[in-house]
Amino acid sequence: MTNLLVKLFIRNGDNINDPVVRAKYGTLSSFVGIFCNVFLFTLKYIIGTLSNSISIISDAFNNLSDSASCIITLFGYKMASKPADKDHPFGHGRMEYLTSLVISVIILLMGFELFKTSVDKIINPQRVEFSYFVLASLFVSIGIKCWMGFFNRKLGGKLNSSIMLATSKDSFNDVIATTATIIALVSSLFTDLPIDGIMGVCVSVFILYSGYSIIRETVDHLLGQPADEEFVKKLDAVILQNDKILGMHDLIIHNYGPGKQIGSVHVEVSSNENIVEIHDLIDRLEKNIYEEFRLIMTIHMDPIDNNNTYVKQCRAMVCDALNEIDTTLTIHDFRVVTGNTHTNLIFDILVPFECNLRDDDIKNRLDEKLKNYETLFYTVITFDRKFA
Repeated sequence: MTNLLVKLFIRNGDNINDPVVRAKYGTLSSFVGIFCNVFLFTLKYIIGTLSNSISIISDAFNNLSDSASCIITLFGYKMASKPADKDHPFGHGRMEYLTSLVISVIILLMGFELFKTSVDKIINPQRVEFSYFVLASLFVSIGIKCWMGFFNRKLGGKLNSSIMLATSKDSFNDVIATTATIIALVSSLFTDLPIDGIMGVCVSVFILYSGYSIIRETVDHLLGQPADEEFVKKLDAVILQNDKILGMHDLIIHNYGPGKQIGSVHVEVSSNENIVEIHDLIDRLEKNIYEEFRLIMTIHMDPIDNNNTYVKQCRAMVCDALNEIDTTLTIHDFRVVTGNTHTNLIFDILVPFECNLRDDDIKNRLDEKLKNYETLFYTVITFDRKFA
């Protein structure tokens, strides 16, 4: 069914990095959600009123909030598909994340309201009227919500869309909520205990946690996360496949929403290479990266003297000393400048986030170890962190 809907309503559906195509996916997802949720709200409100079940009525308004979320999602995709302008040169892709944030807040509000109503139902219980029509209607609701969950999960996975994945999670939460409602309805046949209210409380707590988890994931996107490890491995392979590229470091990737990434990296080349040829190589590499990954990449060239024996010895000396301090520390951009009174060792140290040593502690301990050598070494260190 999902593939059929995509074929019917979305042209060039495989071009998922195109903002226009993404907007069409968002429109499809939103209209499907609006139609299904309005239908479920109407159905559940009617049967909830007939059966005098607060959990069914609460579930109905939960579906109504889902339809409102779909309208917000539709707006979010329309905004995200807008082209870049002078005020927003990186485009509007992050509107998807902001929309996910709004959806999660709505989920939290609905969870809180359901919690209050359910507690009141426990304190002031009312008898729930059981009927097979109500029971059958709830099972139909579960079937529709399961399909919606898988529908949005498939689209969200294909597009790497936080909105659709959040909507999918909300649909599966609704399945759990409706299942709890069925348990409460059936239990009313066997006990006078306020099962309806108790189940409502359990469902509301689950919904609250779901809203919190979506907020946490969305905030992570907005604050900035490291690039996906598999993506970085593929990117490394493309950069290092040329023999003239001896190494790479300082990879940074900025995410401005799905389909919009900008990055930079330093590549090491031999100082003996022709600079014009290397410049041409880097230009072609930047173009290839964009064509393959849709990543706007700026590549900085670091010339290194890889034939100088003394430089190699000094580098090995520093690596050995750092290994005694912390085995996770690595260096790059290593240069040696000799003088009459001392020798400058100029390099960068990559400090992983799990390393608990402060930058000045690392430098002081390294300088202390280098005093064991006859030559007077001065270290000029730039401390880096891993961003990708």
